[in-house]
Amino acid sequence: MPSIAYLECSRCQSHLSAEGVQTLCPQCGGVLYVRYDMAALRKSASRDDIQARAAASPTSLGMWRYAGVLPSAAPVTLGEGFTPMLRSRRYPNLFLKEEAANPTGTFKARGLSMAVTMARHYGLKKLAVPSAGNAAGALAAYAAAAGIEAHIFMPRDVPLANYLEGVAYGANVTLVDGLISDCARIVAERKDAEGWFDISSLKEPFRVEGKKTMGYELVEQSGWQYPDAVFYPTGGGVGLIGMWKAFEEMEELGWVESRGTMKRPKMIAVQASGCAPVAKAFRQGDVASQMWPNAATFASGLRVPKPYGDGLILDIVRQSGGLVLDFDDDQILTSLLDWARREGLFLSPEGAAATAAYDHLIGSGWLSPADKVVIFNTGAGLKYADVIAAAMNLALPTPGHSGREEAEKDHRGMTLPARHRAGGIITPQ
Repeated sequence: MPSIAYLECSRCQSHLSAEGVQTLCPQCGGVLYVRYDMAALRKSASRDDIQARAAASPTSLGMWRYAGVLPSAAPVTLGEGFTPMLRSRRYPNLFLKEEAANPTGTFKARGLSMAVTMARHYGLKKLAVPSAGNAAGALAAYAAAAGIEAHIFMPRDVPLANYLEGVAYGANVTLVDGLISDCARIVAERKDAEGWFDISSLKEPFRVEGKKTMGYELVEQSGWQYPDAVFYPTGGGVGLIGMWKAFEEMEELGWVESRGTMKRPKMIAVQASGCAPVAKAFRQGDVASQMWPNAATFASGLRVPKPYGDGLILDIVRQSGGLVLDFDDDQILTSLLDWARREGLFLSPEGAAATAAYDHLIGSGWLSPADKVVIFNTGAGLKYADVIAAAMNLALPTPGHSGREEAEKDHRGMTLPARHRAGGIITPQ
């Protein structure tokens, strides 16, 4: 595992030492990237090392197979990473990266594994996070594994599984009447007095390092070639930012095989229409988003009114020739049920936003069925059982009732069109 050469500000390119704990750039508040001595890595790290390392040690499985391009520290690991890339049963060039296979059931395990690893490396004792839900569960798990105190702040209406995780793992959980932005404000106001280290998205450098392993994996699993497009559900957008960093590193290391001009994939960021600040900024040609008022969607991971890395997200999407799209909850639910019935995969609402985007871009002709595409399902649908059931207006039948009437209504209490109904349960178009 390499030593960190320095930390670099994404805005002003200032360099900082990684010898001690760092948060944001002290000059401009920019996000800090971990940088390595790439010339030395080209000599010491190779693609072949990855398979050899994974075969040699159980601690080098999962995302730690990429230890050669991660910071030098003893991992806090629960087996995260190297998730399956599943070919669609209907679309031969469409692959779904199944992040539900991670510990705690979502992609958040990657970033929090790396961040907690470095927190333990630096001797931090108390970590705090504002979360829309899944990051909270992941922090609680990895903090428990590391013996570090965790303080979690979540909106009161998060999926029950997220609250359950935090309590079960022994974290200090506070439910907040508000959104993730309100949770972030509380952490910011109290962290100094409480002695917490704020491990929020992009407020420290290492969650990006964990998330970048998604980029390494999708390229390795694609035969060390880029796909034509990557669809990524985007709340905070750390995974999209991390993958773009991974592509940059792989090119410097010579790990990506040339395919024409070796063009990076088009990055398609997907949001929910009830909270779409980045999509709005993209359409308007803005370099940053504005705070989204009255954010509301059952895809709780997309309910981020203003992501801290919005400028980075917009820049990456534009560099790649990609798009930022948004879809309403009805479209997301329809795609979720479609993939459950026709592919045998119970997606998270965030993942279903991405599959809805794929259908839209194939239908519009922006993408061709011949294009190789990777869609990220960022979490397990079962973690959202209560909110998905509410969106379907579905409940366990009471004695003497079949449940047919309840199941044939949508979440607004309106009867669904006939094409959505079969045998008393909702079916996709």
